[in-house]
Amino acid sequence: MFRGFRSCFHGSRSSDSASVADRDPVLLVSGIAGSILNSKSKKTGSETRVWVRILLADLEFRRKLWSIYNPETGYTESLDDDSEIVVPQDDYGLYAIDILDPSTFVKCLHVSDLYHFHDMIEMLVGCGYEKGTTLFGYGYDFRQSNRIGQIMDGLKERLVTAYKASGGRKVNLISHSMGGLLVSCFISLHNDVFSKYVNKWITIATPFQGAPGCINDSILTGMQFVDGFESFFFVSRWSMHQLLVECPSVYEMLPNPGFNWKKEPEVLVWRSNSSDGEATVTQESYGCNECVSLFAEALKNNELDYDGDTVPLPFNFAILEWAADTRELLNKTEIPTGVSFYNIYGTSFETPFDVCYGSESSPINELSEICHSTPEYSYVDGDGTVPSESAVADKFEAVERVGVCATHRGLLCDENVYNLIKKWLGVSTEEVKSRKSKTSKV
Repeated sequence: MFRGFRSCFHGSRSSDSASVADRDPVLLVSGIAGSILNSKSKKTGSETRVWVRILLADLEFRRKLWSIYNPETGYTESLDDDSEIVVPQDDYGLYAIDILDPSTFVKCLHVSDLYHFHDMIEMLVGCGYEKGTTLFGYGYDFRQSNRIGQIMDGLKERLVTAYKASGGRKVNLISHSMGGLLVSCFISLHNDVFSKYVNKWITIATPFQGAPGCINDSILTGMQFVDGFESFFFVSRWSMHQLLVECPSVYEMLPNPGFNWKKEPEVLVWRSNSSDGEATVTQESYGCNECVSLFAEALKNNELDYDGDTVPLPFNFAILEWAADTRELLNKTEIPTGVSFYNIYGTSFETPFDVCYGSESSPINELSEICHSTPEYSYVDGDGTVPSESAVADKFEAVERVGVCATHRGLLCDENVYNLIKKWLGVSTEEVKSRKSKTSKV
């Protein structure tokens, strides 16, 4: 009922559609954790939002989203056999990437961390883009590999929909974070389709060569998406860790060992050793390739309890092998002739690069202790998540690459970013002013 009520306002066509007909459609592609995920009952078909939610977040996350990788299919499958994970398709795909927890509670408190593409969607609508005609979104099951068939087919379907809805005009893609890797995989696997339907590709904060500090630590200790007081209502770092070790998408963002880094990313561990009855403390260093042995040793006893059953979750070598093939695919990506490429990346924020566990005064005894320890980082320039060195290294022929002083998520609501997007999309200032003068808010 309420979705039908929303469509009266958001699904209808505007009266000045003639001004919309002369613009190429825009398709927004989210990154990791940037889409609403629902758990759909196989028996009744009813759906429950499991990502993102604030109330009962950790409980529902463990029940419905904890998963295990199937090496025979390449898909990560939920441990709950009675449900499947789906992405809501409301509002032409925009609903799933707009406000990630659209509950009244979140809207009343205006939890800005969950207002994902919301501001950008409003900006584009204000510029004259119309939902369902020239504005679309693509959210997906971000647990999966960036090159898995289901996600590739979904992107193709959304491109075709936007192309047809706009009267056969080519699509302008705007991707954020890992969404840029997804688009890169699509180009490699479906180059002809991309060439046929895409005019411009604008990517924002994409970890083209990986996100060393954040991803290395995510595999070892997990990830916290919300900080401060709100984190008490959200998914715990440990619960998130148990999901991430079974997600191909995470392994695909490990630092690229074949990239010529200014300094190779490292994981450092202060270890306590005993030799001839004497205890010594040394610092061990693991580079991009050596980290694999560290991951394997640290996670060898990792397990969770699900419905009374013990599920072992060690470092997954089958996923690592899959991710290595994805990296080869990414390294070979070439943008088709006729498609314009633009890159926006974040700068001026301390961004994790090297990760250190333990200290000289409080060393690690067994490597499994790392999973329950607090990391220390060394930082480089970036957006707080992706180093600028990685984000700028797309290796494509770009029309423009621009660094913007903003955080990883902050880039999605930054006025400087919006001005660049408007310029590259060809939206005139006069058109925006005219649009605002015709629009009133109730």
